[in-house]
Amino acid sequence: MSALGFVGVDTGGSSIQRIFPRWARALGLPEDRLVGYDIPLGAPDEEYVRVVERIRDDDGIAGALVTTHKIRILEAAGHLFDSLDVFAREGGEISSIAKRDGRLVGHALDPLTARLSLEEFVPEGHFARTGAQVVCLGAGGAGTAITWYLAGRDDRPARITITDTDPRRLRHVREVHERAGLPAQVFSYVPADGPADELVAAAPPGSLIVNATGMGKDRPGSPLGPSARLPEHGLIWELNYRGTLEFLITAREQEERLGLTVVDGWRYFIHGWTQVIAEVFDLRMDSDLVERLARLVTPPAAGNSA
Repeated sequence: MSALGFVGVDTGGSSIQRIFPRWARALGLPEDRLVGYDIPLGAPDEEYVRVVERIRDDDGIAGALVTTHKIRILEAAGHLFDSLDVFAREGGEISSIAKRDGRLVGHALDPLTARLSLEEFVPEGHFARTGAQVVCLGAGGAGTAITWYLAGRDDRPARITITDTDPRRLRHVREVHERAGLPAQVFSYVPADGPADELVAAAPPGSLIVNATGMGKDRPGSPLGPSARLPEHGLIWELNYRGTLEFLITAREQEERLGLTVVDGWRYFIHGWTQVIAEVFDLRMDSDLVERLARLVTPPAAGNSA
C-alpha cells in the first residue's frame, strides 16, 4: 500500500495535485501518487459505498482524505468501517480513511485541524476579553467541527450562531453538540433562506465570522451579499483558498477600513492534509515538520481555481 486517495467534488482542480508529490518525497513515502475519487454533490448512497469499497479493496491505496463529503461518507458507508474515532462517532463525519492490519478505520480530524488553524490568528483569551461572538455560515463537517472546538475553549464565546440552508444539517450539528454535552445556551441554530447580511452585521466588534458553506469553491457565490457589513475588528475566516472566493473579496474590501483580520483557507488546507497524511501513513507530524512541508509550497493566486 503506497498511494493516497482523495475523495472530493473536483479533486483534479486542487492544489494538492502539485503539492503531494513534493511532500511525499520530503517524507520518504514509498510513492508520490494521489488517486482522486470525485463524487458530485447530492449523490445517492450507492455512490459513496462504491468509492469506500474501492479504497478498501485496492491494495495499492494506503488510505484517503475526505473533503466536502465527510458527513455523507459516514451516513451512507459507515457500515463498511471496522472502527471510528471519538469525533467520527460523536460528530457523525469521516475526514480520514486509513487501513490498519486489514481493518478499515475512520477518523474525524477536523477538530484538530480547526484548533491548529484558529490558534494561528485568534489571540489567546480573545472571546473572554472582547465579548466577541461567532457566526459560522455553514453546518457541514467543517462548521460542525469548528463550533464543537470553539465551544470547548477555555474562553468559550458567549454566543455561537450556526446557519445553513439545509435544516437536516442544522439538526445534525445540534445533535453533535448535545452528544458532546456542550452548553445549549451558547448555541443558536438559524435556517438560512438568503444572504446572512443582517445576522453578521449584528455581531459585536471582534466577532469571528466563518464561511464554511463551500460557496466560492464547490459552487460560485457567497453566503453574504456584496454590500454586507462585517463587524469592526472582526476575525473573518474564509475556509476556501481557491475558486471564485466572493466572500473573501467582500472581506478584503472592508479589511483596512474596519480593522479586520482576514484569513483565507490556505493554512486550514495545510493542516488538514498534513494531519491526514500522518494518520494514513502512521507518521509523527509535529509543528516543525508541518512548517518544513509548508515552506515547500506556495498558495495559488487569489481567485485561481487551482
